[in-house]
Amino acid sequence: MTFLAQDHAQSSRPAPLVAQIRAYLLRHSSAVFSLKTFAAAMLALLIGLWLDLPRPYWAMATVYITSQPLSAATLSKSTYRVGGTVLGALAALLLVPVFADAPELLCLAVALWVGLCLYLSLLDKTPRSYLFMLAGYTAAIIGFPVVSTPELIFDTALARVEEISLGIICACLVSIIILPRLVGPAVAQAVENWLKDARQLAQDVLAGHELDQDMKDKRLRLAGDAIEIDTLADHLAYDFIASRAAVEALRIIRAHMLMLLPLSSSITDRVAALGPGWRDDYPDMARLVDQTGTWIMQETLAREPADVIRAEIAAQMPALDSGTAWREIIRTSLLMRLRELVDVSQDCRTLVEHIANNDPSPVTLRFEPDLGAAHVRYRDHGMAIWSAAGAVLAVLVCCTAWIATAWADGATAAMMAAVGCSLYAAQDDPVPRIRGFAIWALVGMLIVAVYKFMILPVVPSFPLLALVLAPPFLIFGWLIARPSTTSIGISLGSNVATLLALQSVYDPDFAAFLNAALSFNFGMIVAVLVTLLTRSVGAEWSARRLMRIGWTALATAAERRGMRDRAQFAGLMLNRIGQLAPRLAAIPQSDLHSVDSLAELRVGLNIVDLRRARWGMDRATRRAIDDLLDTFAREFRRRRGVALAPELLERIDHALGKSLALPEGRVRHDALIGLVGMRRGLFPHAAAYAPEIAKVMP
Repeated sequence: MTFLAQDHAQSSRPAPLVAQIRAYLLRHSSAVFSLKTFAAAMLALLIGLWLDLPRPYWAMATVYITSQPLSAATLSKSTYRVGGTVLGALAALLLVPVFADAPELLCLAVALWVGLCLYLSLLDKTPRSYLFMLAGYTAAIIGFPVVSTPELIFDTALARVEEISLGIICACLVSIIILPRLVGPAVAQAVENWLKDARQLAQDVLAGHELDQDMKDKRLRLAGDAIEIDTLADHLAYDFIASRAAVEALRIIRAHMLMLLPLSSSITDRVAALGPGWRDDYPDMARLVDQTGTWIMQETLAREPADVIRAEIAAQMPALDSGTAWREIIRTSLLMRLRELVDVSQDCRTLVEHIANNDPSPVTLRFEPDLGAAHVRYRDHGMAIWSAAGAVLAVLVCCTAWIATAWADGATAAMMAAVGCSLYAAQDDPVPRIRGFAIWALVGMLIVAVYKFMILPVVPSFPLLALVLAPPFLIFGWLIARPSTTSIGISLGSNVATLLALQSVYDPDFAAFLNAALSFNFGMIVAVLVTLLTRSVGAEWSARRLMRIGWTALATAAERRGMRDRAQFAGLMLNRIGQLAPRLAAIPQSDLHSVDSLAELRVGLNIVDLRRARWGMDRATRRAIDDLLDTFAREFRRRRGVALAPELLERIDHALGKSLALPEGRVRHDALIGLVGMRRGLFPHAAAYAPEIAKVMP
């Protein structure tokens, strides 16, 4: 199925030869990308030499830093690289003249700027984070080399902006004009694969499969995949073919995706709560569940069967009162969740077919999501501050060595410390990535030495220069195009282009090259050591921290008395679970795998349901709900993995008894959904709810 930002609206199928060519290019997309990137790099270098820019090689290096296999991703990264370069240049223009007579203060100011920008970058979980990160170390790249000649700061900053902009323009033009790869189809395929896996999970749930470790891992993988889709989808706005309607439709689908996982988790729990013999006890509901499972996996929209399912759900909904047995309450909760699952699933298919048919008419949805929830991301201020402090310290260590030894090329060390600490700060343990970057940069230096002192002296013209540079740089581009080697390719491509220092006049100064290489490696070594001592943590430490933060978030949700934020809370919690997924995958033997993170997400959503319901309750029922939420908040603020207090279960049962006496309507619906979900999520093995016991609690 074609979906989102199709290549061009076509009235007929492409000719067989055209289709064969497209298929061939797709199979060899890495080679095509490498050729395009090398062509853009040579164009940038040629124009830079023609314009007599001070460092035309920066334009060439920028192409290898910016270029991405998807054209929209290149445009996105290029836009933020220009913004980050300009912002970093402005910071250097401000700081260098002010602290020109105090190098120590200038080093401190630049280091703090690097730290501030890195902090902002880590809080922004979108491609825009690249702007802040680049603004930080660009100020170091521009400012440190002119410490002894501050009068050159404006010319240096202007040249840097010109060279970076030239490389970006060349990279974007080549990416768009020559065999562009659109991000729309890639996003579409990712979304369709995700929905297919989510539907399969829902069918497994409806078929009564037990919640084993494999199912837990599958749900975690889906949460992690949702974050990757978010990152990819953020580039869609830069796809020059994608329409505004396509971007909006994707936002709606992503908001729906947030609810599918907690819904399937709730249904799993309710089926388990009914017990092994529920199919014999409730044959009509068993048939309904099977019918829903079959409908979930159908490839067509099937509107009429969906309406039939909704009507059957409404027909089987029990009438509840204050004396209703626990099993009937569970059955009611299951039917409510089943109806929500049908609504969300049908909406997703409606949206997919709506866009596939290029239908501009408004979409009628059964489930109205909070569109802002699709963009909610978890921000870890503590880790961001910690990482920023490490970058500041690494830069200051290099600056101290630079000033103390009067090292002529010490600025390079400080610059590379800023770069090394910034590039991989989002990792739990950045050390392996920084070390890998440095090792491949060292390999690049060996390549540079061969070219600079053996090959380039005998190259008489630019065409021949391009010819001799082609072998290694085509390999670098091919490495960038492959996800498993992207960082290797970027390290080799950017560093080799920079250290070659191709200019109009050839200057084979071996001493200067060796000094720059030593300073480069010293900066990376400092970045590794400082990060190892101050910032490096393991995946298990981060996973446990994320869980503790989740408990605090649940307590905060219970303490508030507001409403209208159910979808946003789901987005935030699911985003956090998505970040937890790869960390748990890295620690397969940890006891953390036994924790059902989606159960805690369900509890959080149940709390929001209760907060919404309490506004329409009588005073006595509202007081019972408030007492429950206050007790819950106290328990989770002091929780350290120990068992919850029995008082919390008593509060839940008391509030449940009060809510069952409410008149039929939306308020009772929300209250029952919330209370049943909390009871099952927090006390899955507790004895069944007993109305006569719940009434005696004051």
